[in-house]
Amino acid sequence: MTHTPDHPLLLDIGLLARRAGDAIMAIYREDFDVEMKSDHSPLTAADLAAQKVIVAGLAELDPVLPVVSEEASQLPWQERHAWSRYWLVDPLDGTREFVKRNGEFTVNIALIENGKPVLGVVLAPVTEELFAAARGYGAWWQVQRDAEWERISTRELANPPVAAGSRSHGGSSELTLRRLLGEEFQLHALGSSLKFCLIARGSADVYLRRGPTSEWDTAAAQCVLEEAGGAVLDLNGVPLHYNRGESLLNPEFLAVGDAGIDWAARLREAGLP
Repeated sequence: MTHTPDHPLLLDIGLLARRAGDAIMAIYREDFDVEMKSDHSPLTAADLAAQKVIVAGLAELDPVLPVVSEEASQLPWQERHAWSRYWLVDPLDGTREFVKRNGEFTVNIALIENGKPVLGVVLAPVTEELFAAARGYGAWWQVQRDAEWERISTRELANPPVAAGSRSHGGSSELTLRRLLGEEFQLHALGSSLKFCLIARGSADVYLRRGPTSEWDTAAAQCVLEEAGGAVLDLNGVPLHYNRGESLLNPEFLAVGDAGIDWAARLREAGLP
């Protein structure tokens, strides 16, 4: 069954992500310089071009709503702690994959309400795949620009399970995954927030992230995965939430497709956290 998500704001944000993706691809096709930020992560003109497009587009939709973005100076917790609603943006998630030119990078735009992602859009500019979700409206996939929308959902834990893993960051040890999933499982390495989307459309089962991520890395894809029937849990089994304090780093987490499993118990049995 295919039809269009019945949520005007979700469609507007999807179109905005596509405009940001166009700005990214204009640079991707040419030679570009790479700078290193203070945290030793790469920065390119594409990050900044997408940031400009997204911030301007969000201001047109709602000039009052605050925006937290990777490529902008962060407001102090004294100001942020009072926010009940704001945008959380990663204009180019997976800059390392962009630099490698492997296509596995995304544009992430999320709307946060009371610490939870209630709308999320994830665009893969190279393939033109667009994943979108809003609380109560389900999760959707547009395989390319102007294609029909398809409703997506997670699957029951497969046998053998498929574990999505990071392309450029280590941390999901095979030993820990074996404790969670059993001896037999398959690994699928992939960059950026596409790992969540792989689970959301029923092509993988889990993504265990050990090590740091930032809130803008996960929020949009978390909304997609949750609306598809999955969950994103910290290692105590509690759903990931946002704007928790001064730090914008996430705790380590497990993204899952089959939310009917007692993952908190499995995490404890696996010796986590």
